[in-house]
Amino acid sequence: MKTALAFLAAASLAVCLHAADFPAGSPKFTTQADAVLKATKENGKPTILVFSASWCGPCQEMKKDVYPSAAVKPFHNQFNWAYLDIDVEANSKLFESHKLESVPYLLFLDPAGKTIDQQEGGSSPDEFAQKLAKVLKKTETAKTASTN
Repeated sequence: MKTALAFLAAASLAVCLHAADFPAGSPKFTTQADAVLKATKENGKPTILVFSASWCGPCQEMKKDVYPSAAVKPFHNQFNWAYLDIDVEANSKLFESHKLESVPYLLFLDPAGKTIDQQEGGSSPDEFAQKLAKVLKKTETAKTASTN
């Protein structure tokens, strides 16, 4: 019995570690929503909440091929990044609170924490880089409007 429990605990830990294992060249992801939202308030950068799962093929393709890509690399330091596995209870609750139904699902938040864009499903590195540029432009437009 103890052996079975130890195996289950090790397997659960392996799944959690695998889900948070990012390829070299990836942006600096946090795996906790609270931490990234705190960083957003402190540094004033927009935030990307990536709702994902270890069992989701398109999620893993994005993690492996898109986030660390040369096309996306110039945007790494312009955002706060959170990779939120929906099989983790706290992330699941946040996912459900936004009434989301599929993964990958990305929410782009302005520095005030308001959703300014979203993406459902995967994309190519070039398409994602275009999306990031668009989000930055929206963020700058919102900052300019709030200071006038």
